Amino acid sequence: MSYRMNPNSKRGWIELITGCMFAGKTEEFIRRLKRYKYAQQNVLVFKPLIDDRYSKQDIFSHSGMSIESLPVKDSTELYEIFKAEQVKKKIDIIGIDEVQFLDIKIVEVISKIADEGVIVIVNGLDKDFKNNPFQNVDKLLVEAEYVDKLTSICHKCGGNANRTQRIIDGKPAKADEPIIVISANEKYEARCRHCYIKPE
Repeated sequence: MSYRMNPNSKRGWIELITGCMFAGKTEEFIRRLKRYKYAQQNVLVFKPLIDDRYSKQDIFSHSGMSIESLPVKDSTELYEIFKAEQVKKKIDIIGIDEVQFLDIKIVEVISKIADEGVIVIVNGLDKDFKNNPFQNVDKLLVEAEYVDKLTSICHKCGGNANRTQRIIDGKPAKADEPIIVISANEKYEARCRHCYIKPE
């Protein structure tokens, strides 16, 4: 990130890492946070309580990279923990994984934390399986100072993928399926524009 940063920038901003599933968002998220940890920065990492695919506590990428985190049920709990930790020792960096699974007040909380001089690194899916903007990420695209949109490789043709196809019993999910279903690769595929099938 630093190569794009203005050296006169005051401390406190939002970095958003987004894209479809299997694009390497979590790997990039963990890499950035670990760099700050190595530099002796005080880093606090959160994940939504409902995302327990690989671990209830830690954040894991699909490739097995991991970082310790605090599971939270909502934005209120996240902010309360941040304030309590800030009293003990100044927090330099906040990481928030899978931001689309948190309530919509999280965007306001993230902005408030950045206003307090903290760097907030967030990752999340930009679109749901119906190819519609995902909650929170759509707002953060506007709010964040730095946005990295990553693509994946299409499971069907090997082209550049920027969509997520949910698969149920070997077929694309119907439009009336719930938006949030926590799972790994057995229920989702990255697809390109041409191979993606819009749910009906």
